Amino acid sequence: MSQIDVNFQDAQQAFLQLKTINKNKLADFLEEMAKQIDGIRDDLIPAAARESHLPEGRITGELGRTLGQIRLFAQLVSEGSWVEATIDRADPERKPAPKPDIRRMLKAIGPVVVFGASNFPLAFSTAGGDTVSALASGCPVIYKAHPAHPETSRMVAESIKDAVRISGLPKGTFQQVEGGIDAGQQLVVHPLAKAVAFTGSFRGGKALFDACNARENPIPVFAEMGSVNPIVAFEGYLSGQLEAAASAYSGSLTLGVGQFCTNPGLIFIPKSKEEAFSKAVLNNLKEVSGAPMLHEGICHSYYQALETLSQSKELTWLLTSEPSELLTGNAALAKVKAKDWLENEAFQEEVFGPFGIMVVYENEAQLKELAEKLKGQLTCTVWAEVGELEKNAPFLSLLEEKCGRILFKGVPTGVEVGHAMQHGGPFPSTTDSRSTSVGTYGIKRFARPVAYQDMPKQLLPEALKDENPLGIMRKVDGKWEA
Repeated sequence: MSQIDVNFQDAQQAFLQLKTINKNKLADFLEEMAKQIDGIRDDLIPAAARESHLPEGRITGELGRTLGQIRLFAQLVSEGSWVEATIDRADPERKPAPKPDIRRMLKAIGPVVVFGASNFPLAFSTAGGDTVSALASGCPVIYKAHPAHPETSRMVAESIKDAVRISGLPKGTFQQVEGGIDAGQQLVVHPLAKAVAFTGSFRGGKALFDACNARENPIPVFAEMGSVNPIVAFEGYLSGQLEAAASAYSGSLTLGVGQFCTNPGLIFIPKSKEEAFSKAVLNNLKEVSGAPMLHEGICHSYYQALETLSQSKELTWLLTSEPSELLTGNAALAKVKAKDWLENEAFQEEVFGPFGIMVVYENEAQLKELAEKLKGQLTCTVWAEVGELEKNAPFLSLLEEKCGRILFKGVPTGVEVGHAMQHGGPFPSTTDSRSTSVGTYGIKRFARPVAYQDMPKQLLPEALKDENPLGIMRKVDGKWEA
């Protein structure tokens, strides 16, 4: 028996045991998990900064986000309504046929394979949103560590295992696996794997998606694979806020050396504001110094992508970037006419780094063409006055079809962790636009509905019993009650 088989056997045994535990015990485990990770912060922060080349201040903030989302899921599990408990009581007197007793709720699906991301060594990695939402649902996690930060991953993994032990959960609740592409492929095709969560490149996510769909029993893959997160600027808005808009765009484009999945790689600008906005953005970008990227592979890919795009005659380069030293990512900016952008899909491909394309459009009719051509995105941002929004309601409706989150102020970088957040959009930004990898709705990726018809009352899950011993909000005979 291979080590991968052992991992899954342990995970499956843990799954069977987790199905029987009280929700409060699971919530307590998540709280303990946050406590254990917080307890190693003095060693964890320097290690993560050293491996990722991110400043300690950024890592400190990311640790806070990681701990916050773990505790948010603990509260969600304790409250309990996420299982969508629904009861339709029997009516034996109903004519022409008696009505059966049917009770429905969401149940954990089984062992989940989670892949860590390179750009967030804490918040999208070992104890990140994918891991914690799967654990919160009652699914054991087999975590595939990202090779870019092995020490960080091991430290966090040991903290999670300590929390498992202290909380009295089965040892197979969480396991970490290290290795390359082959190890990842073995994990997702294992017959005991029930779902996959991934954050990374389109190539990597699509390969996992294809492998899982080729299985004898296909399983869902929740892959976040990249986005160019367009900003659409209207003339009226820029007339009053051009300098502020240029500053906001430049800051968002270069934040974290452009290594965010919500980096605004496209911005649509009306021709009347082309020169003024270009000048303002350039003035801002020239003040931003290059900084180390996450690792050599990402840095090499960034400059390789810029080199490929430099062969496109349609692009006018406003700011070029050359690799000055190992790992350093410098900002770059190009401009293209809307009619040329429409004819070249390469201008929609994500360039992971501080690079943007400014698309200059002639009028609002052409803007509609641009929106129709857009591929699926995580976010779309609209900078417009209220009157411009009201005038262009059909355009907004079209844009809604292209993304998971529409912003009407600010910039897309920065993803709030909460109950209403949607971080996932139409293909190719993700493989399943119905799900989110940030926020509490992410838990529903790892659960499936089960209905119990005429089940003996004493055998029903706690959430579906008449007396409601867990005290959760439920829908009973069409009405919500606690």
